[in-house]
Amino acid sequence: MRGVVQRVARAEVRVAGRAVGSIGPGMLVFVGIGDGDTTEQADRLAGKLSRLRIFEDDEGRMNRSVLDIGGEVLVVSQFTLLADTSRGNRPSFIAAAAPDLAEPLVERVAAGLRAARLRVAMGEFGAHMEVDLVNDGPVTIVLEL
Repeated sequence: MRGVVQRVARAEVRVAGRAVGSIGPGMLVFVGIGDGDTTEQADRLAGKLSRLRIFEDDEGRMNRSVLDIGGEVLVVSQFTLLADTSRGNRPSFIAAAAPDLAEPLVERVAAGLRAARLRVAMGEFGAHMEVDLVNDGPVTIVLEL
């Protein structure tokens, strides 16, 4: 399971021209589910995301979490995070979980964030999405569980 976290001032995801999820200050999280990933990993990812200290405190240090700042989270499923480019120039996605296995795990990550009392918006699983964001910092963190 992989997550790419971007600290954002705002973010929005659109499908076929309509907004399906948007947030103000907080985190945009792209989530890639691998074949064999588990509900335990999804729970750990949600916990890590809610506590990840990537927001500045009063002294300008990254010492606050999205919970601490009252921020929001936009979760977007992205199987391409599991791309293998070790051979040739065409990525292989064989390590990505099948959609029927991946979708419930992405939903579980979002549910774990909601259980932590965060406002969570989501992309649309399996759809061609357009994601707009204003990266704050920029701050981008890659998580692998």
